Amino acid sequence: MSSSVMSVRDVSKHYRRTVAVDQVSLDLEAGQIFGLVGENGAGKTTLIRLVTGLARPTSGVVELFGHGGRDAARQRSRTGSLVETAAAGPDLSAARNLEALRIQRGLPRRDFVEQALHLTGLEATGSKKVREFSLGMRQRLGLAMALMGRPELLVLDEPTNSLDPTWTMRVRDELVRRVHEDGATVLISSHLLAELDLFATDYGFIHHGRLIRRVGADRLHQECRRTLRIRTDDVSRAATVLEERIGVRDFAVNGDGVLTIGSHLDEAARINRELVDAGVGVHELGLRGASLEDYFTELVAAADSTHPVRKA
Repeated sequence: MSSSVMSVRDVSKHYRRTVAVDQVSLDLEAGQIFGLVGENGAGKTTLIRLVTGLARPTSGVVELFGHGGRDAARQRSRTGSLVETAAAGPDLSAARNLEALRIQRGLPRRDFVEQALHLTGLEATGSKKVREFSLGMRQRLGLAMALMGRPELLVLDEPTNSLDPTWTMRVRDELVRRVHEDGATVLISSHLLAELDLFATDYGFIHHGRLIRRVGADRLHQECRRTLRIRTDDVSRAATVLEERIGVRDFAVNGDGVLTIGSHLDEAARINRELVDAGVGVHELGLRGASLEDYFTELVAAADSTHPVRKA
């Protein structure tokens, strides 16, 4: 039995001649906040529908808490999810929708409904029907339904859509709190890298249904970090000059005569001058690094050049 909270192995989903998800394998461990990143139509929502049981894979295996098949379906009582829009009855109030879901999921405590309403700012909606809610209120109801009962696994598809900045921040803080205090695991899809960058611990980049890269947040930041790259004919001498004359301490020797520094990035002209004055030959000097958006764009371009879109 797997120790993963969620596991998909070689999962594909075909719709006629369209391959929506293409042999994706992914494991999530307890305490991770996994950001699933992709453009619209990349396969994010389809993969989440497969995980939540709203769709069946054409091939491959989905496991929850180490259980697959029918046993996985039984484990979904330990999960909370929001996929696309809230599955709420339009003629019911927020409280009645949550109470129906509480009973359906077998949650024993009635105060779970009050907690979910309070958490999402819907406690004052009373008997107001969901059909009369604004888009933001409906989204908060969907989040209330997902978060109710303190599930061990949260699967959220673009959960901050239609939310204002204040509620976006509150949702983010609540997810982080649940991970830290309850040991929950979060799978969250988004096309907003800047938002995910504020709290995700791991990332998966999906394009044309394929998981083209998985990377931890620390590694991603390292790869995107802006640095000054210097190619010289004497790396050792260059490092000494930078340290003694400019005060550079943050540097790494990458081999092949390349020195990379992470500070004094606005002093490239001075660095070049000091090295030349010290008799060090400078063959290349320039800034490297990319924004998260640039990083994703480069990933997608590389994937397009090596893996054309596959038909079913």
